[in-house]
Amino acid sequence: MSKTKDEIQLEALAAIGDRRMAGVDIGTGVGKTAIGLEHMRRQYTDIKKFLVVYPSQTIRQSWIDDAKKFNLEYLLECITFTTYRSLTKQDYDYDYIYLDECHSLKAIHNKWLYGYLQQGGRVLGLTGTYPVHKNTEKGKMCNFYCPKVYTYSPDDAIKDEILNDYEIYVHEINLNKKGTIPKTGVHGDFMSSEANDYKYWTEALDNARNPNEEQRLAIQRMKVLQSFKTKEHYTKLLLAEQTDKTIVFANTQEQADLLCSHSYHSSNDQSKANLESFKKGEITKISAVEQLSEGVNIPNLKVGIILHAYGNNRKSSQRIGRLLRLNPNDKATIHILCYIDTVDKQWVTAALKSFNQSKIHWIKPKFFEGLHY
Repeated sequence: MSKTKDEIQLEALAAIGDRRMAGVDIGTGVGKTAIGLEHMRRQYTDIKKFLVVYPSQTIRQSWIDDAKKFNLEYLLECITFTTYRSLTKQDYDYDYIYLDECHSLKAIHNKWLYGYLQQGGRVLGLTGTYPVHKNTEKGKMCNFYCPKVYTYSPDDAIKDEILNDYEIYVHEINLNKKGTIPKTGVHGDFMSSEANDYKYWTEALDNARNPNEEQRLAIQRMKVLQSFKTKEHYTKLLLAEQTDKTIVFANTQEQADLLCSHSYHSSNDQSKANLESFKKGEITKISAVEQLSEGVNIPNLKVGIILHAYGNNRKSSQRIGRLLRLNPNDKATIHILCYIDTVDKQWVTAALKSFNQSKIHWIKPKFFEGLHY
């Protein structure tokens, strides 16, 4: 039998119980902020003090909006909001700390959180992308300070008809072999290609002399792949084919501005107006970077284009999560671009590891092949 949102939230609250430290891994659209507010309501007295830690202003605003929506506005008088960056500047005078998107924890928070617990503090972590690997920095922090007590995945929510279904198409794109990248060498200026540049950096990485050099060259190769223009050209063609409301997740602000006439990022003073127009359907295409990956709901968003996954399951999950807010009988389409025969395939595969593999389709482009600029 299908579960309702209310039933899922009650299950999560029951799992949290009276634990001093707990974490809830609950998929997008199910109501993790509502869980946090209801938990807060159950702890409330007029002398209680709560600290809500957030990674972005959109998430901070969601607590305020949901408190008003659920007639819990009185709780706002007891809440102090702070970013993860400013967490260590807070005092310990809080009865409960709510870590929204608790995967944002870092080792720099360890000393402060440990001191807070020593003073009798209590912690609830909320996220839709709980760290998979326990031995990573984020994994160690989450497993210690907000150990997972309840999980409800996006696929569970799709099965229960809370979220809409999805299909993911990974477009296998070849690197450009034409000389389009100007270079200066010992024998003068020349034109290199994406394929040759990738080969050069891969060989350098393979011949790294020590771990530090290997790390530096791996980062350099990633930046080189990000700078190639083939995905940008392909995205423009793919974007032109879309008739439904579509978002493009770009890698940089400059790329976002290049790909779409309406963009959303911190350097664009029209971002807020663009986002509102996109929500209302006045415009049907927008490009964005990480700020729109979490905490923003967009009605009727049916198509997403992701230029780079780079093995980051959390970012990929958040971006795909923007497209799981349709009616349950609708289906979202996510396009992910991948440079085939490169390390990019490993990154994309890793980024999609937690998704239902039957919904992922690796495809050869129907257009563009051989159409390089």
